[in-house]
Amino acid sequence: MEPRAAAWGLPVSAGGCPGLGSGTRGRGAAVQSVAGAELRAGRREPCVLSLARRGGRCGILIQSQEDSSDPDYIPINSRFRCVQEAEETLLIDIAANTHLKASPVEPKDSCTWHQVEKNLPGLSQASSSGALEFEDDFTALSLEEKRNGQNHQAGSRREPPPPPVPQNRQFHREREGSSRDQPKVTNTMRKMFLPSSQSGQREGLIKHLLAKREKAYVNLHNFRFFVGTWNVNGQSPDSSLEPWLVCDAEPPDVYCIGFQELDLSTEAFFYFDSVKEQEWLAAVEKALHPHAKYKKVQMVRLVGMMLLIFAKKDQLSNIREIVTESVGTGVMGKMGNKGGVAVRFVFHNTTFCIVNSHLAAHVEDFERRNQDYKDICARMSFVTPDESLPHVNIMKHDVVIWLGDLNYRLCLPDASEVKSLISKNELQKLLTYDQLNIQRTQKKAFADFTEGEIKFIPTYKYDSKTDRWDSSGKCRVPAWCDRILWRGGNITQLRYGSHMDLKTSDHKPVSALFRIGVKVVDEQKYRKLFEDIVRLMDRMENDFLPSLELSRREFEFQNVKFRQLQKQKFQITNNGQVTCHFSFIPKLNDNHYCKPWLRAEPCEGYLEPDESTDISLDVYVSKDSVTLLNSGEDKIEDILVLHLDRGKDYFLTISGTYLPSCFGTSLEALCRMRRPIREVPVTKLIDLGEDSFLEKEKSVLQMGALDSEEAGGTPLQVPKEMWLLVDHLFKHACHQEDLFQTPGMQEELEQIIDCLDTSIPETIPGSNHSVAEALLIFLEALPEPVICYELYQRCLDWSHSSRLCRQVIFQLPRCHRSVFRYLMSFLRELLRYSEDNKVSVTMIAALFSSLLLRPPPNLVTKQSQQDRQRAINFLYSFLLAGDEE
Repeated sequence: MEPRAAAWGLPVSAGGCPGLGSGTRGRGAAVQSVAGAELRAGRREPCVLSLARRGGRCGILIQSQEDSSDPDYIPINSRFRCVQEAEETLLIDIAANTHLKASPVEPKDSCTWHQVEKNLPGLSQASSSGALEFEDDFTALSLEEKRNGQNHQAGSRREPPPPPVPQNRQFHREREGSSRDQPKVTNTMRKMFLPSSQSGQREGLIKHLLAKREKAYVNLHNFRFFVGTWNVNGQSPDSSLEPWLVCDAEPPDVYCIGFQELDLSTEAFFYFDSVKEQEWLAAVEKALHPHAKYKKVQMVRLVGMMLLIFAKKDQLSNIREIVTESVGTGVMGKMGNKGGVAVRFVFHNTTFCIVNSHLAAHVEDFERRNQDYKDICARMSFVTPDESLPHVNIMKHDVVIWLGDLNYRLCLPDASEVKSLISKNELQKLLTYDQLNIQRTQKKAFADFTEGEIKFIPTYKYDSKTDRWDSSGKCRVPAWCDRILWRGGNITQLRYGSHMDLKTSDHKPVSALFRIGVKVVDEQKYRKLFEDIVRLMDRMENDFLPSLELSRREFEFQNVKFRQLQKQKFQITNNGQVTCHFSFIPKLNDNHYCKPWLRAEPCEGYLEPDESTDISLDVYVSKDSVTLLNSGEDKIEDILVLHLDRGKDYFLTISGTYLPSCFGTSLEALCRMRRPIREVPVTKLIDLGEDSFLEKEKSVLQMGALDSEEAGGTPLQVPKEMWLLVDHLFKHACHQEDLFQTPGMQEELEQIIDCLDTSIPETIPGSNHSVAEALLIFLEALPEPVICYELYQRCLDWSHSSRLCRQVIFQLPRCHRSVFRYLMSFLRELLRYSEDNKVSVTMIAALFSSLLLRPPPNLVTKQSQQDRQRAINFLYSFLLAGDEE
């Protein structure tokens, strides 16, 4: 008998017990009968379920009410389990169906299983274990029987899983039914049917093969996407947005609308609250195309960057797996004044990623813009609905649309010359000087993206509320800052232009209209392919085991440094006869497959026979792992386990040398070092670390010197590395515009860190912005913040009183107290020149409170908005009133 759909509902009568009867069914003696329903190929068919005995054993007779053929007899054995739902009891044949779909049978009165069991006396005699009194000991089955059951569980009646998205973009999801009558899987059932590792591996392989053969069951349907971007310069909407959002006769299917500089207030920058968000959201909703009805799909905002996605109401059911993400590329890679926000989703069977970004400003900073772009690409990843699958980055989508104020300027310093060329409509000549075009040609940024032809005049910079070019003292050179680019197939740009009618901001809005071919699944073709793949796997799995060949298994990383990435690659090849699934798995008693400074990319995947792929092993020491490496408690040593489903494990050996850094070393230890940290022997570093812990506990220095050269008598008041950074900023950066608000360059930061680790330099290399960020990174990497963890709560509690705040500082260990006072003196001096450097006391208090007054790592709850404000208030009294003793 071929496997059945394997789910039967036992309905309940109005009186609270099943409708019962007696009689004989088939060739066995029926003990009791109930009316039920059988799930066949997603359809419920009425039937009668009876308990019967044959040959001294109990079984179930299933008599369909739609045909008069002999009933089917299913012996009761270890394959069965019971699921008790609120509306019915379900008896389920596990071996026949792992993709169970079931819904309540009318009438929907409730009844416990014990009521059913009490009225079916023959049931309790069938076995002595299990919720249904069925045998429930699956260990009794041999491994071979289990494998055979799993290999043959997908028969011709098996319901195929939902169509997967292409490889490396897979997400498990619940299938959305085509009608309201589609059966649902209840939570209890999901728990009962969590697949075994073997079954789960099989499902993964089936999905992989379906994704690889996607072209066999999808058709392209065209949809219209409106994409718009506008830097609104912190203004509120003062006119209708219809000239921007309704410029085509035919309404788009999807709107993707991005804003930059939505809110320039301090509250938005540090507290992430903004009234402007609702103002612009309402303005957009009011101005969408009048010939269609739209609903918001998602919204994401980071400080002044906001991205809105709207879709026609009749398309909402085809959009799923919506995930948002944001990346700040401001100072320390965190501040959200610059960066990007994104929404990814699956539309029918096509994956989309929409990115809205605001990159670094100023004509000369094109390399900083390139770095912002690379940072967003590297750091933005989307958590998959199935947490067992790897995160998905921007580029692993079928369609990527990137919009925003990219801030690339023209390499022409003379504004008059540029305006003259614009007036003569010589735009193509001007575009040869466009920094974005140059960087794309040189493959420094957006190399894989396409941009439509620009036939509109530059969108920046205008006098607000006018069409006049910037007439301020700075007289900015006009530029095409606001752009829309894309990557992917089946994309046609129908229009690309600016909208001069809107004069709210110093930028003009830009929009593009796209016709995008979206993959829509043909259910009939999909079902046929699914059945073909299952039959193929049934044949192959019984005859072949997977196998891999690795190009190398030993990796050595020399001279690993703080915040400097090292990569090594190796190749794996499927030299077996079947598709295989590989993954890095945790070692015994570990939660993760590798140490925090190591990563494998990709960490899992599928390979067809004879297919190869490169795996990159990345070593990167961040603030989270630097302290243990500095102290010698951790080393660049690890073993990775590369697991092959249904195959063997392969072991990779990672080794290397680490160069200690003053970044991530305690203040106490640094104050006892008069030489650069790289010149201090490792054994002395360990001793210094132990002594610094004792010093912090005692708050006074009472230990004997390790040696006269290392301790040098009295410890330093502040670490020499911090003094060098602060002294440089004091001498060279007090008048630097946007200090602590503009990020440094990555190459310069590496040079600064190297310089402080290896020498006591006369001058610090790099720009003022890079030196300022290096100071912030130094403070962030301290294993114990300047204000010790144990005083954190007291600082918050006493933040209302400047006198109590000073009392807390007196309770700090000596070097922590000295560092705090030294920093406050420097910051107060910096604030004297706020007209030049654009530094405000609110900004400084918010930024430095997050570094000097960090919540303890063991704090159960996340820092609340109120606690964050109290931490800022704590610093206010020192910045405004001084630190008189």
